[in-house]
Amino acid sequence: MKIDVSVIIISFNTKTLTTACINSVVNEGSSLKKEIIIVDNGSSDGSVTAIRELISKFSKSKSTIIENERNDGFTKANNKAIKIAQGEYILLLNSDTLVKSNSIGSMIMFAKGTKLAGVVGPKLLNPDGTVQASVFKQPTLKRAINQYWLGGKKILNKYSPNERDPVEVEMLVMAAFLITPQAKKKVGLLDERYFMYFEDHDYCRRVREAGLKVFYYPKALVIHHHGESGKVLSDEENQWRRLIPSSKIYHGVIKHYLLNFIIWSSQKWQRIFR
Repeated sequence: MKIDVSVIIISFNTKTLTTACINSVVNEGSSLKKEIIIVDNGSSDGSVTAIRELISKFSKSKSTIIENERNDGFTKANNKAIKIAQGEYILLLNSDTLVKSNSIGSMIMFAKGTKLAGVVGPKLLNPDGTVQASVFKQPTLKRAINQYWLGGKKILNKYSPNERDPVEVEMLVMAAFLITPQAKKKVGLLDERYFMYFEDHDYCRRVREAGLKVFYYPKALVIHHHGESGKVLSDEENQWRRLIPSSKIYHGVIKHYLLNFIIWSSQKWQRIFR
């Protein structure tokens, strides 16, 4: 049986969120043939048992769970699933998301009809229904100087396009991230040097370098409980332990320090002249 899309969900101590996410995918409503691959990164909260009980009830969607003994990171877990995925399209989906009606179907329909589509992302919503910023611009030294030294307004801040129609963008967060067959062929797997942070920047950059495009598709809607999927590791010390090495890999060491100097000096200057 041909599978249209493989939905990949990484689970780490988010039992309630993960099972709700899986249910939302199964009940999304499109006529797509889906498979769901859940990779559990060594959860200790009973996630695996709960997920197994849930997927045993499904007859229409093929469901698989991969159990990792430990948390080896977001990119390695996704790659493990991508390597066995049988779907024409790949949808990477955070465990703290809920897919709204026909959103997977509409993203794939758009991608099929859009030449050079490499990655497609939906409009993300906060749990209260407000729009969640989910788009980035490529962080360059010129843009950093414009924002932090020359008074540019939110040039590098995450944002949400105002357009009602699909729009090409530079980068998308990876909370709900549709990879097309073209991108899978030309770009391939995620870069496993990133444990977490900057893997979305990196993949979108490689998509664009391969001559493909990244699209924000606001007609598809996904609720995102921002940060919940990584809350267990989200204390400040762990964040910086993950963020700094990832920044150095993505930017290169020299650019990493230059960007941080631009931001630090701007903050210092503002404190002096308040």
